[in-house]
Amino acid sequence: MSFLIAVTGKGGVGKTTVSALLVKQLMANGCQPVLAIDADPNSCLDAALGVSVTQTVGRAREEVRQEAEQAAKSGISKQQLLHLKISESLVESKGFDLIAMGRPEGAGCYCYANNVLKSVIAEIAGEYPYVVLDNEAGLENLSRRIVQKVDLLVLVSDASNAGLQTLARLYELSREMGIEYGKLLIVVNRLRGGKLPAKAEEIKTLTGADEIIGLPDDGEIADFAENSKSLLELPEDNPVLEKINQVISNK
Repeated sequence: MSFLIAVTGKGGVGKTTVSALLVKQLMANGCQPVLAIDADPNSCLDAALGVSVTQTVGRAREEVRQEAEQAAKSGISKQQLLHLKISESLVESKGFDLIAMGRPEGAGCYCYANNVLKSVIAEIAGEYPYVVLDNEAGLENLSRRIVQKVDLLVLVSDASNAGLQTLARLYELSREMGIEYGKLLIVVNRLRGGKLPAKAEEIKTLTGADEIIGLPDDGEIADFAENSKSLLELPEDNPVLEKINQVISNK
């Protein structure tokens, strides 16, 4: 069974950065291979991990729709073609692999792409001891039951009262949707001054979170992002990585 970590929160709070650092530190602690899943249609986890996605689940879905009839004439079923396209979507790297949902192209909704991703996760995730799922803003992917149960649900916020209040609403929404998780971690990102705001402790009590950590506002990470450098190259003495290691050791 894979250990599944799902990272979510409102837009712009650093979910992808947290996801990439979790992948990095899982590998650093010998927890590999890791399957990284970019379930955000904006697909930017690949850049944070220093790889490049050329094929996504969304594009694979469209290619199967367009090529299924011709493939059938060659004796290839739609399902076989889909599996082939999905295998082409997997980006392999040292210590981790990455698959990205991307955007559905052409007419139609996300439903088919979601079902494809759900099928892919069920089929290939078992080959990886650890899976990190970087969600789009909110709980859309989890609410669509792309995964059935999360071992560690990570809710990411900035330090503002508005951000933390949004996090509280996401938690309430997760309860309404019946999302299952083993542990709940709150991450307050880009924290200045080193001290968690009073609102953060209030939210921890409200949600019953197992743990809450603050990640310092770090210039080195900002520099990596501005210069499109892989976060996997971040030195181990970085203060944010030290905090992420707490998550790995307490998972």
